Amino acid sequence: MTLDPVHFDGIAELADRVDYEGEERDHRELAETVWNDFLDPLVDANGTRILEPLDDLRRRCVDVEDVALEADRFPTMHGLDSGSINPKVFKNGLVVDVAHAAMSATPSDLDLHDSRTVVKAVHTNDTSRDFDTEWERYGDGEASERRIVHAPRCDQYEEDVVHALALYVAESRHALEHADDVADFLLLDGPIYPKGLLRWRDRGTELPALFDDSTTVHAVLDNYVRLVERFVERDVPLAGFVKNISAKAVVRALRDKEMLAPWAHDAGFFSQVLERRERVGDEYERVTDDLTLTNWFRSRAGSDAFFGSSEADRYLDRDLDRDRYDVTFCMVYDPRRDLVYKIEAPHAFTRDEACRRKIERQVLKAIAVERGPPTVIAKADELARISHDSTRSLLDRFEESFDSELDENYNAVRWGRDY
Repeated sequence: MTLDPVHFDGIAELADRVDYEGEERDHRELAETVWNDFLDPLVDANGTRILEPLDDLRRRCVDVEDVALEADRFPTMHGLDSGSINPKVFKNGLVVDVAHAAMSATPSDLDLHDSRTVVKAVHTNDTSRDFDTEWERYGDGEASERRIVHAPRCDQYEEDVVHALALYVAESRHALEHADDVADFLLLDGPIYPKGLLRWRDRGTELPALFDDSTTVHAVLDNYVRLVERFVERDVPLAGFVKNISAKAVVRALRDKEMLAPWAHDAGFFSQVLERRERVGDEYERVTDDLTLTNWFRSRAGSDAFFGSSEADRYLDRDLDRDRYDVTFCMVYDPRRDLVYKIEAPHAFTRDEACRRKIERQVLKAIAVERGPPTVIAKADELARISHDSTRSLLDRFEESFDSELDENYNAVRWGRDY
C-alpha cells in the first residue's frame, strides 16, 4: 500500500534532522589518512600483518573507453557459479537445500553450458536414516552429475549447514570436473575459497565442532586446494570476482586499535579512497571517465588466512608452499554506478607481476564494456540460477516425494513459498 502523503512527509522530514554532510567530508579525510598511514601494512591488535601490498601502495586509474577497446589478455575465459533454492524446512523434520553449479565460456561452448552438477543437502534429526549417495551421472550423454549429501546432525544452524554444504560441494566438484576445459583463465563468481564454511570456525560451539569432525567439510576444503594446485600445474590463472563485498578486515582492525572507523564494511572505505571528484562551481561532482583501482594486497584477515596457515595442516595435505594459497586481491571502483568490486586470486598466480597484470586488465576491460560484472560471470549466474517457477515446481515435487508439507510461516502466504 502506498504511503499517504502526510505520512511520507512525516518520515522524510526526519531525515532533514540528520545533518551528516559534514561528517561525510570528515570520513573522506579519514579514509585518506587510513590509506596513507595504515595499510602498508595493516596490523591488527595482536601485531599480525593482516593486509600488506604485494608491491607499492598506490591507486591507479584507467580511461573507461580506452580499456574497453584493449585487446583481450586471454583468448578464452570461463566463469563458474552455483545457485540454490535456499534452505527449506518440512513438517516431517527434513531441512533441504539444492545447489546447481554451471560453467560458462566465452566464446560459448554449448556442451559445457549444458553440463551441470547438482547437490541436494539433507538434514534430519532421525539418527536411524542416512540419505548420503555416491555421485551418479544423468541427462543427455550423462554429461551432468548429482548426489545427495547427508548433513551432519546439529541442533541449531540446520539451514546454514545444508545451504553451505550444497553450495560448496556443487561448486568445487563442478570446477574440478571441468578444470581441463579451461584453456586460459577461470573466473569464479565470488571468492576463491568457501568463506561460508570457513566462518563456521567462529560461530557458536556447534559449527566449529562440525568443521572439525565432518568428512564432507574436509572433502570440500580439499577440493579447493586441489583446484588451486591443478591450475598452477597447468599454468592457467584462477581468480574470483566479488560483486557484493561484506568483508570488514580494515574497519575491524581500526576499531580494535580504538580508532574511528565509520564505514559499515570495507567496501565503504575503499569507495571513498577510490572515488575521484572535481569542483564544479560550489559543488564537487564525481569523475566518471575512469575506472580506479588499488594495488594488490595479500590478505591474512579472518577466513582469508586459513588456506595458507599452519592451522590448515590439521585438515589438508598441500603440495605447494603455504604462502602460495594465500588470498590476494585488488579493489576496483566503477564511478558510473558508484560500485566497488573485488578481484581475488591465489598468491600462486599474483606473485608473478605479469600474471596479475593480465588478470587485472582482462577484468577491467570486462567491467568497462559491461558496466558491471564480466560477461562470463553474468552467463554463469544465468546458467546456475534456479528460477522462482522452477523452485516452486521443485518444492511441489519434494512435498509429494517426502509425503510432507513445507513448514511455512506467514511470510510464505504474503510473499510466496519461495521467498
